[in-house]
Amino acid sequence: MEGILALMIPLAPFIMVVAIIWMKNQRKLEEKRLDAAANHSAEAAARHANQVGELEQRVRVLERIVTDKGYDVAAQIEALRDRNTVEDQPGDSLQSFDRESGVPLRIKQKESF
Repeated sequence: MEGILALMIPLAPFIMVVAIIWMKNQRKLEEKRLDAAANHSAEAAARHANQVGELEQRVRVLERIVTDKGYDVAAQIEALRDRNTVEDQPGDSLQSFDRESGVPLRIKQKESF
């Protein structure tokens, strides 16, 4: 027992210095970890606030469409569908034309390569 005590008394100041340095480093590491977490949460909060703002703007636009133009939105969608359909040309059963480009489409004929 006296041998251990005789060894511990001269080493005690060195052990205390190592313990103090280790505790300071742990405190600095914890401060950096907290700063990183705070920065990450602030960025996430800003990103979410931006998304909420965009969604609120979209809802305002949708509310304006519904209230300003009434409930004829379904009729407008059907009108757009009717306008975008491609119809066969009368008198030409083998060809139909793309109305925008004027290019004949050979739908009923199979092409061989």
